[in-house]
Amino acid sequence: MSTEAAYQAQAESPLTVDRDLYGRFAETDGRTLVDSFEIPIRSGRAWEVPAGHVVRLRTVGGPQVGDLNIWNRHDPRERFWAARTRQLHAAHVTEFDRLWSTLPFLRPLATIISDTLKNYGVDSEGGRVHDLLGTRCDPYVNKMLVDVDFDYHCHSNLVRAIQPYRLTEFDVHDVINVFQCTGLNSDDQYFMKTCPAQPGDHFELFAEIDLLMALSTCPGGDLSLPMWGENAQDPVETCHPIGVDIYKLPEDALQGWAPPTRANYTGTHAINPVQWA
Repeated sequence: MSTEAAYQAQAESPLTVDRDLYGRFAETDGRTLVDSFEIPIRSGRAWEVPAGHVVRLRTVGGPQVGDLNIWNRHDPRERFWAARTRQLHAAHVTEFDRLWSTLPFLRPLATIISDTLKNYGVDSEGGRVHDLLGTRCDPYVNKMLVDVDFDYHCHSNLVRAIQPYRLTEFDVHDVINVFQCTGLNSDDQYFMKTCPAQPGDHFELFAEIDLLMALSTCPGGDLSLPMWGENAQDPVETCHPIGVDIYKLPEDALQGWAPPTRANYTGTHAINPVQWA
């Protein structure tokens, strides 16, 4: 008998997406392309997405993992919360799952509306795609493991990407690893597998509020080669760009949708303000 998920929602909760409505957002007819670019290998870029727009991340030239950060464009204290998203939905996400923001905001920043890898399922080793189990690679762990300074890990790529928006390393946070195949082995240890995405695969997000996004093209490329351990090697030959397309939806497609409000907890955490007087 399987164990039920800990976080159970009532009917009509924000966890339950209106699939007819959000399925309409995924329709490509009537969309207007407002921006399109490619992020080169081992680099990062940040961009703005107005509420009600769609962002498509697509593989270009070959399989490639991308590490994605998301913030409220107007208040970067509100940002993507990977751990809570993992608890509310799953450790690997797909269509109609939502990417939630940190406390005290706790609302969906974006909703996944299209995923060409949605049928990947669970492979023979327990791997699944679009990972929330792990986080970004970074130069600090790399230095600890192999005693080498390397400036193009995902953490560093994201740090450089957000600098034009006056954000810093402290604003970089746990990611969603788009197109990445991961799982837990028999020893409950995190593993990464070769990215199954092929040229033309995509992952689409509907922006619930005005967003700032930043994506790193992982220096591990498609993760087919080990980056650490006895057989480690530089996997630069497995690296490919990731394309980003931003679409405006027709007004009639948005009928019935409204931006989500922040969490309505009105308590004070049982703090008595008198004690601070």
